[in-house]
Amino acid sequence: MHFAFDPRTEILRENLLDLMWGHIHPAEPVFAEQLGALKNRWAWDSVPVLAGLRTEARRRGLWNLFLADKPGIPGGQGAGLTHLQYAPLAEITGHALSLAPAVLNCAAPDAGIMEMLDMFGTEAQQRQWLDPLLAGEIRSAFAMTEPDVASSDVTDIATSIVRDGDKYVINGRKWWTTGAMNPNARVFAVMGTTCPTADRHRRQSVVLVPRDTPGLEIRRGTELFGYDDHEHGGHAELEFHDVRVPIGNLIGEEGAGFAIAQAHLGPGRIRHCMRSIGVAERAVELMCARADERVAFGKPLARQGVIRDWIAESRVRLEQLRLLVLKTAWLMDTVGNRGAHAEIRAITIATPATVQWILDRAMRTHGAGGMSQGFPLARAYAAIRSWRFADGPDEIHKDALACVEIGRKATGDHRAVGYGTSQVRTNAIRRRP
Repeated sequence: MHFAFDPRTEILRENLLDLMWGHIHPAEPVFAEQLGALKNRWAWDSVPVLAGLRTEARRRGLWNLFLADKPGIPGGQGAGLTHLQYAPLAEITGHALSLAPAVLNCAAPDAGIMEMLDMFGTEAQQRQWLDPLLAGEIRSAFAMTEPDVASSDVTDIATSIVRDGDKYVINGRKWWTTGAMNPNARVFAVMGTTCPTADRHRRQSVVLVPRDTPGLEIRRGTELFGYDDHEHGGHAELEFHDVRVPIGNLIGEEGAGFAIAQAHLGPGRIRHCMRSIGVAERAVELMCARADERVAFGKPLARQGVIRDWIAESRVRLEQLRLLVLKTAWLMDTVGNRGAHAEIRAITIATPATVQWILDRAMRTHGAGGMSQGFPLARAYAAIRSWRFADGPDEIHKDALACVEIGRKATGDHRAVGYGTSQVRTNAIRRRP
């Protein structure tokens, strides 16, 4: 069992750490100031300091690191990294919260849309939308969640996509469409129902809708625990009124929407987990710094037993979580997303709960300041807590994980337990009740 990263990962880590501490972290207050001065606060990618940081990231070859292999962007093609290689890099970006992913062109939802277009898009779709996304020239958004149905069940999508000759006609409502308030989000990937009488997993399709298409109404931005998340481009409520797009805007084939969404949800979830570990690391750093400088009841917080307990427990939980995420990344590389299904569910359950616990202790160590804009903890807490809604409630993931576990035990073959590299494990997943 080897815990060291391979030479290429180590080189990229050192390069990224140098970029983080030499450029990105010092630019955080400048980014916040310039963002606050914008006439359109949603247009975060027009902040001047960001352009310089992105130029430096591309010069260093730290651009589009999430994408396996996409040539054609000078100094910034897909890095061809495995999930295990990308894991420590994503963690480092999480340490800078929202700024670093934007600098490296790997922020959500753009990364998922780029991956979707790379995997399933036609050559024309890739030329029109993927290439400018890879170059960082435009933004995108994925419209899936709806206000009128329980969106924890992806197959329950109500938005209709009906073919009419050489067009698709879209009608419905969406909300929590992250990034859509940014005027530079030029294309929306919209999930809707094209085949209402088909099997429940074959009813949905994904179509590309340009922002300026007639009938697409961006009604309002939605606040998240009181934050408008303008540094992410906000979260929008949308309405589609007889929106017509060419049939060539269909991604993949009709009825493939659920499979397409699942194909990029697995990698998206693990990348979110990786970045969240970086958030937790920063919370521990802030907690220790605050404990050193703050005095209560006659002695520094760092000498208070309860604070030391929080710090120690945070480190234990964080290290446990990192190992589980790295194991999941390794499994995705060796047996595929299907073979790593149980672990993907497990990290989706464990990561936000663990990071939320650590952020809570860090906020309490900061006292009233921990809830204020003077520190990044409250905003990070809101973001992490919202993940347990956005990616589906814990109970959904626990139910799916329990089904996998029951299926494993039903095989009677203990090779399906532990590292799970055997075909027996995959068969157990397929046979789950």
